[in-house]
This record gives sequence, structure tokens and C-alpha cells, in this order.
Amino acid sequence: MTMEKEHIATGRSLLWVARLTSAVFTPFYIPFLCFLVLFLCTYLSMMPIRYKIIVLGIVYCFTILTPMVSIFLFRKINGLLAEEMSQRKNRYMPILLTIISYAFCLMMMRKLNLPWYMTGVILTFLILSVACIAVNLRWKLSEHMVGMGAVVGGLVMFSHLFGYNPVWWLSLFIIAAGVLGSARIVLGHHTLGEVMSGFTVGFLCALWVFNPNLNGMFRYFLI
Repeated sequence: MTMEKEHIATGRSLLWVARLTSAVFTPFYIPFLCFLVLFLCTYLSMMPIRYKIIVLGIVYCFTILTPMVSIFLFRKINGLLAEEMSQRKNRYMPILLTIISYAFCLMMMRKLNLPWYMTGVILTFLILSVACIAVNLRWKLSEHMVGMGAVVGGLVMFSHLFGYNPVWWLSLFIIAAGVLGSARIVLGHHTLGEVMSGFTVGFLCALWVFNPNLNGMFRYFLI
């Protein structure tokens, strides 16, 4: 009985850690964190504080607040539980609401004439949202891992653009991606294939958007 209780306690602790990891690394926060890092760790730190607040406010409004509120209202109107939202048939509308919100954010970025790589952050996640809703017609991708893949891919390209060594940051986010992917599997939301394919899609999309030699078809949105 003692061993059984220990196993139950360990399982509960593991589930708690997995839920916490999924909550911390939710894809809604990633674009905002990307802009925060840009303003803290690059030459953009020299920009006026008012400029930073305006940009971060727009990003927060359209990538965190608006999607989360609209998805919450969608759940309430349709009487869906949080567990039911992970089912493929219930994932279309939340992703579509996110796409609409990201599209408005992208338009605001263009009106502010922000540098192309800043606009590229929003464009990357907009494209990934479209990819997720398209792939979801046949298969289920992990949006959490799509976001982490985009972070790693974006970090690789930003290190090339700004000329810095990304080894420590890469190590940190690759470890975080592994922990997050494990958490999604432990919670039963995704399989290993869905986790790995989600990371791959996000990684390749970020390389595509931020590579000046490959992003020709996106330059209208970036500049």
C-alpha cells in the first residue's frame, strides 16, 4: 500500500509539473516575449521608452489579450470544457480567432513602419496559425511545440542577423522544448509524432520568414 501511495503521489506531482509547464510556455505569450527580448538584448534597447511601451502594448493586446478573451467567450457560449478544446473538431474556431487577431496586429505593425524582423515575428506566428488550421484538417499538431520550434528557428536566424553567438540561448530553449514536449505527452494531449512534427513546422517556418534569401514572397508584409 505504501508503494502504491508513493506511485500515486509521484504521478500527481508529475501531472502538476506538466500542467504548470504547459501554462508557462503557452504559445500566446511567445510573440510578446520575443519583443521583450528584442528590446532588452539588442540595439533596440536604445529606443525611447514610449516607443517600447506602444509596441509592447499592441503586441500584448493582439497576441495575448484578444485571442484569450475571444477563445474564452467561444468556450462559454458553446459550453465547452478546457479538455474538450483539445479535441480536433473543437480546435478550428480558436485558431481562426487567433489568426484574425494576429492579422490585425500585423496591420498595426506595418502602419508603425517597424523594422522588418519585428514585423516578421508576428508574420511567423500568423503563418503558423494558418498552417495549424490547415494541417488540423487531417492531423493534430501541438501548437505549444509549434511555438517553441519558431523560437528556436528565430533564434538561429536572429543570431545571424545581429552577429552574436546563440549557443547558450539555444541550449536553454532546446531543453525547454524537450520539457514542454514531454509535458504535452504526459498530459495526454499529444503523441510523440504530433510533438515532433509541431516543433519541425515551427522551426522551418521561422527559418523561412527570417531568411533574407528566402522570404521574397513575404516582403510585402514585412516592409
